[in-house]
Amino acid sequence: MSKRLQVLFEEDELTELQEIARQNHMTLAEWVRQTLREARSQQPTRTAALKRQAVRRAIEHEFPVADIDEMITQIERGYEPSSG
Repeated sequence: MSKRLQVLFEEDELTELQEIARQNHMTLAEWVRQTLREARSQQPTRTAALKRQAVRRAIEHEFPVADIDEMITQIERGYEPSSG
């Protein structure tokens, strides 16, 4: 179901927006819808609260890990050329 949105602009701003829409070969209404959809798609999909919740759940787990210095040594050793 479609809903109506009313947005008020100063006359000169509205004229400029109409010109932009015309240059893009679309109505002002379609240009506004397209522009708002694009802006919406660039917004983060997850809220900060949901991200914090995911981190809290992740840190509840315990996995076996080595000492950080030992892990770095093992990783760096993996980058060394083999002497085969």
